[in-house]
Amino acid sequence: MHSDTQVKAAGTKLDTHPPSPEGQPLHAMSVDVEDYFHVAALSRVIHPDQWESMPSRVVRNTERLLELFDQHNIKATFFVLGWVAERHPDLVRTLAAKGHEIASHGYSHQLIYQQTPDLFRAETSLSKKLLEDITGKPVLGYRAASYSITDRSLWALDILAELGFQWDSSIFPIHHDRYGIPNSPRAPYTIELTSGASIREFPLTTASVFGLTVPAAGGGYFRQFPYPLFRYLFKKASGPQGNPQMFYLHPWEIDPDQPRFSNASWFSRFRHYTNLDRCYSRLNNLLGDFPFGTVTESYNSCEPERILLKSSELLRPA
Repeated sequence: MHSDTQVKAAGTKLDTHPPSPEGQPLHAMSVDVEDYFHVAALSRVIHPDQWESMPSRVVRNTERLLELFDQHNIKATFFVLGWVAERHPDLVRTLAAKGHEIASHGYSHQLIYQQTPDLFRAETSLSKKLLEDITGKPVLGYRAASYSITDRSLWALDILAELGFQWDSSIFPIHHDRYGIPNSPRAPYTIELTSGASIREFPLTTASVFGLTVPAAGGGYFRQFPYPLFRYLFKKASGPQGNPQMFYLHPWEIDPDQPRFSNASWFSRFRHYTNLDRCYSRLNNLLGDFPFGTVTESYNSCEPERILLKSSELLRPA
């Protein structure tokens, strides 16, 4: 698929990471820095107007992840929600001071396809400026709340490029009730936008099993699948080409003591609370089983061949 559009990427690679041990690809470790009350699974029982009154747990949970990353000597990419950055700027400074990559997770954690382009532009610009003012460094990467760049919101990619973002990690090549562009590429690629600009895309990890596309990127999939199964899928996703893969996690996923909301639907509670008590130890195992770096390091560890797509081609049938 898309073989007719494969070309060399424009520009040069930046700060290429040293080869991974035993020839393994360097995978991307990413953390979406948000609190437990921001998640879409609980949005029907927790309104944004209530967020300020909720006890925040994001700082300590993120610090625990930092401690674990330090133990394994890895750097990660932290997609920081603007709402969090505004209230906890010292956390963002700590992440940057430790050498981790800072990227934007938007401002209000709302689904893009439920926003107007003007509102999306304003919120994304605000989040980018907040993070840049705190760190004193440009913020070049972006991830949408709940991976909500879909066939209904491809216009968001043009706005990201307009605002100065160079790469995105929001497109999940699966069918899902809330997100996904099922026929989009599974390896890192470049999207040529309607504006004539381009943006690099690092999609979320999927594996092909008996002709089925199985999500293996982290988050709920990481908690719900038995760890040996997840490890198998994550490794299989690289394929014979050894493509690097994207892993993601949220700080609240290592926090089994967070407040519980029994008025959420059964399915929402299953998505959000399953195996919170096992996630930290599983993450420790994962960091021992695979080499990880930041999104930029992982993307730049690929071969210089890239798939260059027009944004309209993301919607082509398989």
